[in-house]
Amino acid sequence: MAQGKFRHEFKYVSPEYILSGLEKRISSLLEADTHAGENNTYSIRSLYFDDMYNSCYYENENGTDPREKFRIRIYNSSSGRITLELKRKVKGMCMKTSCPVSIDDTNRIISGGIPDFDSETPFLLKKLIMEMRSRALKPVVIVSYERVPFIYRDGNVRITFDRNIRSSCDFKGFFDPDLSSRPVMETGINMIEVKYDELLPGFINESLQTARLNQTSFSKFYICRKFNRIGDLFR
Repeated sequence: MAQGKFRHEFKYVSPEYILSGLEKRISSLLEADTHAGENNTYSIRSLYFDDMYNSCYYENENGTDPREKFRIRIYNSSSGRITLELKRKVKGMCMKTSCPVSIDDTNRIISGGIPDFDSETPFLLKKLIMEMRSRALKPVVIVSYERVPFIYRDGNVRITFDRNIRSSCDFKGFFDPDLSSRPVMETGINMIEVKYDELLPGFINESLQTARLNQTSFSKFYICRKFNRIGDLFR
């Protein structure tokens, strides 16, 4: 199990013309992430969980501190690397804990079941299983988008440009490259995320300040869930 550390994390919404200009500026200052593919881009798809009371949704809306949420994440619609992650937010800082999860367990979850566990099961997966049993935690939304990532090793800085954010409740299509989904942002509006450990280097901070960015406290999970819940009212 990979245990992270608490980091600063800021999210911004931005029109494409500002985002693309800032992306060009950041690309000259930071390294491209070696995990990214062609055009320094990869696709992210995350399956998020919530309980019968929509606790994670309302905790995000109300700014509850501390709070946490589970997700299962894949890249480029591939089952080759499936990761269970738990994100915790405490006093404005975020920490991510992760472990691998098998395709069999993932398929059982997206089919409405609960995996079994034994002494070899990673602790984080055991925690998810117990919360599925005790709190009726279950998949509630799939969040998909395309990401262009940049890194700066001093300070463990990571800046990402996320486009085409969309949601889906077609859980059985989680691994389908052609998963049916719906955009959740206004046309031409995308997101930027800035993450770092103790200190953001001054030259990076100055580069970000020159762009007219609107900071948001809401996560992609919240935006996608809100979109789906509003849509459900009119079905």
